[in-house]
Amino acid sequence: MEINIQNAKIDLIQWLTTLEDSSIIKKIMELRNTENEDWWDKISDAEKESIELGLKDADNGNLKPHSEAKKIYGKWL
Repeated sequence: MEINIQNAKIDLIQWLTTLEDSSIIKKIMELRNTENEDWWDKISDAEKESIELGLKDADNGNLKPHSEAKKIYGKWL
């Protein structure tokens, strides 16, 4: 069941207006501040290099069909 985003926002606003716990408000503010951070800046150099190698392989046409990937990685999906 998919959440109705507009109703969820209204529920959150109503809840926030009654909230007195400063630690929860602080956590919400921290979450809001991290929302704009780029995940690329948070991953390791090894992860970045691996992604860049994968993109280079894709650009060079070195790809496997979905059916083959599904056979290899199916047990984790």
